[in-house]
Amino acid sequence: MLPNSGNNGAPAAVARNDFIIGPDDLILITGATGFIGPKVVRSLLQLGFRNLRCFGRRLSPASPLVALQERFRQSVLLEIIKGNLLSPGDASAAARDASVILHLAAGRGVKSIPEAFRNSVVTTRNLLEACRREAALKRFVNVSSFAVYSNRRNPHGRLLDESAPAATVAELLPDAYAFAKAKQDELVEEYGQKFDIPYVIVRPGYVIGPGNPGISGRVGSDSFGIFLHLGGSNTMPFTYVDNCADAIVLAGLKKGVETEIFNVVDDNLPTSRFFLRCYKRNVRRFRSIYLPHFLSYGLCLAWEKYSAWSENQLPPTFNRSVWHASWKRTR
Repeated sequence: MLPNSGNNGAPAAVARNDFIIGPDDLILITGATGFIGPKVVRSLLQLGFRNLRCFGRRLSPASPLVALQERFRQSVLLEIIKGNLLSPGDASAAARDASVILHLAAGRGVKSIPEAFRNSVVTTRNLLEACRREAALKRFVNVSSFAVYSNRRNPHGRLLDESAPAATVAELLPDAYAFAKAKQDELVEEYGQKFDIPYVIVRPGYVIGPGNPGISGRVGSDSFGIFLHLGGSNTMPFTYVDNCADAIVLAGLKKGVETEIFNVVDDNLPTSRFFLRCYKRNVRRFRSIYLPHFLSYGLCLAWEKYSAWSENQLPPTFNRSVWHASWKRTR
């Protein structure tokens, strides 16, 4: 189990001699301008790492990173660079001389399979190709997602842990993001085996915190004009953004965890029902209808069958794979 943050915000109970690199070795953080990225940078700075390269998209605001740059400018080299990992040249420039790469960049928010593939898989391939030329690299951390689990063929039944198999392509479609993250994981493992690139894969649950006001699809869906509460008494696999950032940092730094996969969730997790009640009380009020598990499964089955019968005139947005991944009772 990864430790919780200490009072200063850095991971607690971590000895410097447990790390694979020193404080002056270069660490690259891709996706540094995203939701989790600035928290990862802050965690590294609080642990005493002084040589950070933060890579973000050209149009992404970098104000949180600039604030950290100003705060620590006397004691660290915090480089902020903008680019596009679809460019092999930008990927090479980002990876140059890096000892550890924390790869957070991903194609979120895209709806099409090709676009998601380009922004998660092709970008990662370009970065891994650049890594092959970097003798200094000691670890590549790929930040994946719980979305890669279908939980349909889980040998442990309702227990979802790191030994659970990732979903097949057929199970993940039509979820473009989940499909791309699963292919990204496969690519990282392939490069690790073929080219001896040391890697770790981190799979956070649903990351919550300031800046992410949305409701996880594991709680329910508003696709029908009214919010259908589908999670019921299920435990939500949440991780608070600061804790998630600490876990990513430790996955990049700790000795002896090469080729490991780490699922990241917090302790004392709420049920879907409790979370929805708190959300309505503290964020915004709206009407919702609870759909028991047997009804939500029936809805997904009927939707899947009609989609197949209509030859995808109605896209299979709801199907049994989605039900198993999102609304099946799971520990």
